[in-house]
Amino acid sequence: MTEPDWRTYSGGTMIRSALWLVQVVGEGNEFTKNQLREAFPTVSQIDRRVRDLRKYGWELLTSSEDASLTQDEQRFSKRGVPVWDNDSRRAADQRMTLPATDRQQVLARDGYLCTVCGIAGGEAYPEDSNLTAVLTVARRKVRLASGNEVTRLVTECKRCHTGSRGRAVAVDDVVGMIGKLGPRDRQQLATWLASGRRTVSDLDRIWNAILRLPPEGKSEIADRLGE
Repeated sequence: MTEPDWRTYSGGTMIRSALWLVQVVGEGNEFTKNQLREAFPTVSQIDRRVRDLRKYGWELLTSSEDASLTQDEQRFSKRGVPVWDNDSRRAADQRMTLPATDRQQVLARDGYLCTVCGIAGGEAYPEDSNLTAVLTVARRKVRLASGNEVTRLVTECKRCHTGSRGRAVAVDDVVGMIGKLGPRDRQQLATWLASGRRTVSDLDRIWNAILRLPPEGKSEIADRLGE
């Protein structure tokens, strides 16, 4: 399929930015935030539109994934779904749509906690009390020791989800991290693995329930605890 010209294409900004990456930057090359903003001077949130491409399999690396990049640079590592093709984009959207029942099952399995940082939905981040966590269910690639990749559904807060950038988790990396654990933590991990889920304490369940209460409900709980 012939790609439309990014300068004259009349579709959405996300699609135009994908075309700009392909036609101007080129796969494997770097670009800066200034170059992106100069290409789309009338779009106020062009960075976000480019980030949206990641859910379609586009790989865009930042300095957190590639130490050779500066904070102002990104690398267009790999193109994904040709989002300018309506059929391809719709098919990708259908694959990404998760039924509400499946989403609820994943959240419950993970104890309504982010599997990356452990924060609960609605809880304030320790370093920024004005920012509360919102949980989402993400598809994560797992790289097996054989080199094959499978996809798993996991609970993540939106901040961790954004920071992960779609990177695959490798079995060998996890084995290396386990080697640094003490005997007690290794035993706890073995227990979770045997049961197929992380154990959530009664205190964790109560805390998660409190976070979902309205302000007056939280005040009543605080009064009861103070009795």
